[in-house]
Amino acid sequence: MAKFITFEGIDGAGKSTHIAFVADLLRAQGLQVITTREPGGTTLGEALREVLLHQKMHLETEAMLMFAARREHLAQVIEPALARGDWVISDRFTDATFAYQGGGRQLPLAKLEALEQWVHPHLQPDLTLLFDVPLEVARTRLDATRTLDKFEQEKADFFAATRAEYLRRAAQFPERFRVIDATRTIAEVQQELKQIISSLPSQPGGKQ
Repeated sequence: MAKFITFEGIDGAGKSTHIAFVADLLRAQGLQVITTREPGGTTLGEALREVLLHQKMHLETEAMLMFAARREHLAQVIEPALARGDWVISDRFTDATFAYQGGGRQLPLAKLEALEQWVHPHLQPDLTLLFDVPLEVARTRLDATRTLDKFEQEKADFFAATRAEYLRRAAQFPERFRVIDATRTIAEVQQELKQIISSLPSQPGGKQ
């Protein structure tokens, strides 16, 4: 049955390295898999991504735009794919908003919870892979040859708060989170990912 898998982690945690690997693992089992990202995933979402990553704005505006992009993403990509029986892998989802806007930017979590209940009250990932690394490791992994977006340019205390909120979410929802020690080699991480994917129960995904 279809599953909804999300990849999370602070910038530089290395999560994006492993998305194609997990997608290929699933396709090798004969499953139909789509990969997508947030913010983004749709024409409107990609336009909002450029605004969100590069323009300064009021914190509440930022949070609401994140959820606006998410609502379109759900309607145009995620929900139709799950209804078809396809597996969906998303590079970030609502946990990222709690981590970045809630943890890093200190927006009250109650406001984010209200938006979450409005936008997807009955849909949560079946599995959330949280790639966790110390801040100093994450910073060294950011590509120094490209222009960093406004989040990647934040100071260490922002990322400490973002990471802390991610770990709080993982403790709050242990039934769907798997915290991955991303300081290890790619081969070691991928071996763990193989074990996690192979242990997924065969039941309809996306509902809680």
